[in-house]
Amino acid sequence: MGTHSAPGDRLAAFGNQLIDVHIWLREELARLQDDVDDYLAGDGERPRELGAHCLAFCSALTRHHTAEDETVFPAMARQFPELEPVLEQLAHDHHMVTGMLGRLQDLIDGVGPAPDAAEARRVRGELDGLVALVESHFTYEEKKLVDALNALGTPLPDDFALRDAPGR
Repeated sequence: MGTHSAPGDRLAAFGNQLIDVHIWLREELARLQDDVDDYLAGDGERPRELGAHCLAFCSALTRHHTAEDETVFPAMARQFPELEPVLEQLAHDHHMVTGMLGRLQDLIDGVGPAPDAAEARRVRGELDGLVALVESHFTYEEKKLVDALNALGTPLPDDFALRDAPGR
């Protein structure tokens, strides 16, 4: 497990950090979506670069969700037991996102130098599904958890805030 941020050391409350991470992840997902669209239209990156971009995004999102599942959500459940149903739904979403990330990575890894229309539809379909699920998940999480996270006094892992992610 990584290092932790003590409440006294943080510049922003944990709920605000969650929103900041979600903003960055949304931006990265939109950039990935643009890159995929450009490539599939014949205007963008080579498959290897596209695969690396996808892997970096997938890794960052997975690290954030793993930190929530292993550290943040258990701490919140102890301090705010009334949030358990919300936390269970969010953890379920994380499993769905993990599956979608794996399928998307596999699809992008399999894209050749000249993808056909069927291949493009599969990649776009999986990416569109991921975008919809992630946006819904982030919005729900922000609505339900920001106030409780801001009140949380437990140190949280650095992976929660993705402090070492490039561009953050």
